[in-house]
Amino acid sequence: MEKSNNERVLVVESGDAFRRSIVSVLADAGYEVSTDCGEGIKSVLGFRPDVVVLGADPPQLDCCDLLSEIKGSAQTQNIRVLMLSPGGSAQRTRGLDLGADDVLSLPFDPHELLSRVRWQLRDKHTIENLRQQATAVEQNRVVAQQVVTVVDEERRTLRVGAMLVVAVLFVAGVAFLIFYRRTQQQNTRVYAAITKLQTGVLTQQKLMDRSRQAMEEMHNNPSPRSDSEKLQLQKQSQELKSQIASSKAENISALQRQLSEVQERLQRVETEGKVAQTIIESYEPSVCLIHVVVGFHDRITGLPLHYVGLTSTGEPVTDEHDNPLLSATGTGPAVHLDVFGTGFLVSDNGQILTNHHVAEPWWNNEDLKEMTNEGVEPMLVEMTAYFPGMSHGVAVTTEKISSEADVAVLKGSISEPKLKKVVLASGHRSAVSGGPVVLLEYPTGLNAILARIGEETLQSIAISTKGDPKQVMEELARRHLIRPVVTQGHIGDVLPDKIIYDAQTTSGGSGGPLFSSEGNVIGINFAMVRDFGGSNFAIPIAYGESLLKP
Repeated sequence: MEKSNNERVLVVESGDAFRRSIVSVLADAGYEVSTDCGEGIKSVLGFRPDVVVLGADPPQLDCCDLLSEIKGSAQTQNIRVLMLSPGGSAQRTRGLDLGADDVLSLPFDPHELLSRVRWQLRDKHTIENLRQQATAVEQNRVVAQQVVTVVDEERRTLRVGAMLVVAVLFVAGVAFLIFYRRTQQQNTRVYAAITKLQTGVLTQQKLMDRSRQAMEEMHNNPSPRSDSEKLQLQKQSQELKSQIASSKAENISALQRQLSEVQERLQRVETEGKVAQTIIESYEPSVCLIHVVVGFHDRITGLPLHYVGLTSTGEPVTDEHDNPLLSATGTGPAVHLDVFGTGFLVSDNGQILTNHHVAEPWWNNEDLKEMTNEGVEPMLVEMTAYFPGMSHGVAVTTEKISSEADVAVLKGSISEPKLKKVVLASGHRSAVSGGPVVLLEYPTGLNAILARIGEETLQSIAISTKGDPKQVMEELARRHLIRPVVTQGHIGDVLPDKIIYDAQTTSGGSGGPLFSSEGNVIGINFAMVRDFGGSNFAIPIAYGESLLKP
């Protein structure tokens, strides 16, 4: 497709075959391409390119000399230089240190080359427009000053007012230029922060890889504590019975006492297991997986952040530090962060209790705070609740957020007759130290569900959804594959603002209901000390009840 603006690219590369391949890619994209560089900087001045694609051959320093001449001349310093460099990060860093605007490692992907060229052109045009605006402001100031000097002294007020207006325009133009430069410097830190939170776009292959890793982790994890404890007690009971049968009379009394203690513990574990089963049967359909999509926008302009572009494999184009390139004017998909949490239905009109940090993932989040300090603010794109047994997600919004604890109330249009609200415990003595608890949750969110569905189903879903998290969730709901994980434990301590317990949990379990042995919710899971185990924290349900009051 021909380009209407006749953007020019000069290709400087000594290898004939490699040069022809670069020219072919750029020419097919509609750029006016030249390879005439025999006279060095004179050739550059003659062709007046917008971008120079410079092949970097380490044994030869001609490329570096030309780069220095381009960036050292006032006539050519605004020309963007994209260097093609063999090797890794050290070679890319060397090219940037020499003055190149961007460095692309070899072998290059044609789509990535074009994306990098487009990025440099957009950036170059933006700066040129800003310079033109600043020049126009300065010219207006000079003209206004000349006009004002011929005005009669009696009209001093008008003259001063005009000069003030022009001065304000001039200062605004200069400030805009300074802001733009500062934003460019901040971008590197923003890229790195986003990379820490989510590595680019979730492709079909990434979905498969992440899910297989989750499968391996699930298989490597020990069985739930209640099951392993039950098996251990059953084994001890059998061993003691065998010892009693073969022991002398004087030893039988002590062995029988041990057997009695083991059987009491076994009975307690079995009883707690039956309580857990009753809770599962009653309330599993009422515990939902919450999918929150977070976007980002520039605080000054309000424009949403996009990936600059994608490579042929669907991966975001990256900078020399392998951070994704982002821009408010990027042509790639919008930058989104997918966050998962747990919630549970608490009223007949569609109210759901969960954590504040699930409803607003940026709340008290240090990684996201790092981005806000650089002028990039998170925003809620959408929030959806997925209930077991429902074939689609339900859009939910935040109704209330507690000012005292990490609790929030969401609300959606939920008309499924099979869903019933959970029963909330009442009274300060509902949670007792040592008491058994049951936690329903979605630990590790989407990954845990995919890890349980099997390789064949996983591959089918990955192919049909292309790895898009929203489509993956809808497909899982359509196939009725969404259901919470159940873990059991005991309360370690009860404090005014938290319940400490040891039922296993991890990221994604935030917002899950903590049930007592009576089948009532006594707390809302919100934090853990160690990954999937150890001491965990729940917020007493009283904080949630206070939010539900009109």
